[in-house]
Amino acid sequence: MSIEIVVTGATGFLGRHLVPILSQRYGEDNVRGLSSRDYDLMDPTQARRMIAELRPRVLVHLAAYSGGIGANRKFPADFYYRNTMLTATVFEAAARGGVSKLVYTMGGCSYPAKATSPIDESQMWSGYPQPESAGYSSAKKMGIVASESYRTQHGFNSVVLIPGNMYGEYDNFRESESHVVPAMIRRYYEARLKNLPEVVMWGTGEPVRDFVYARDVAALIPHFIEHYDSSEPVNISSGTTTPIRELAEQIKAATGYQGRITWDTSKPNGQMIKIFDVKRLKGLGLACDTPLSAGLRKTVDWFAGNYDGATDGLRI
Repeated sequence: MSIEIVVTGATGFLGRHLVPILSQRYGEDNVRGLSSRDYDLMDPTQARRMIAELRPRVLVHLAAYSGGIGANRKFPADFYYRNTMLTATVFEAAARGGVSKLVYTMGGCSYPAKATSPIDESQMWSGYPQPESAGYSSAKKMGIVASESYRTQHGFNSVVLIPGNMYGEYDNFRESESHVVPAMIRRYYEARLKNLPEVVMWGTGEPVRDFVYARDVAALIPHFIEHYDSSEPVNISSGTTTPIRELAEQIKAATGYQGRITWDTSKPNGQMIKIFDVKRLKGLGLACDTPLSAGLRKTVDWFAGNYDGATDGLRI
């Protein structure tokens, strides 16, 4: 059996957006999505077996051991080891197994904690990531080294994509692990169900972020499969600035919550400004254009329709 495109981590957040897009573009018979139930890609033998059995022309490697900040603080060695192995075994198996191209994704959290916004790709090696998630962030960062190393030694074609702060359907809404957008959506939604008079948010609401709709990220991956052949990483984000206070108001409106927002200024704000530079992306003629309000509405509608099953934990 030979599959045109194989996607690891297909049951994860980005994977569930990507597989339908690839199937529509290349045909369902030519796309195969995998999860850890199919192959344990931390095992070099199983990684080689996956390549030998499926014989993909293109491998999109999304599989990662991921979780929220609480889990990263508690299990930093697990996050480091598992993601290091997932990166190393898949690059090795793909490069030596006849794969024509590998597309690898990592997170913006791998940038240095003190990176200056807007954060361009040249800042990746200018400092250490946030200590709370450094095990995960540093392991994923090695994908850039792997891409350059296998290209130099074996002529293996791989590209590295760095999505920004993604949100959208299929996100992780688990209370102790979710990021800011799914956390706010769940908090407002449940407050509306319980008719609570207020929702308390941490900090002042002054920090600024840029958010990117996950389907926009997924929709650009075919371009990198077909047209981009460099190990120079590319940020994929909206590049727009949104204060957390404004985000809170937009999500409040999207969920229909009628109570008040109270800001607990005794809680930390976190990094005040984190915006991703998207000049390299735009130089390729690409952009993530879904307005935040439209993307939030789609995400809220999905969460409302899948409330009972919308919270999951660590995933690969």
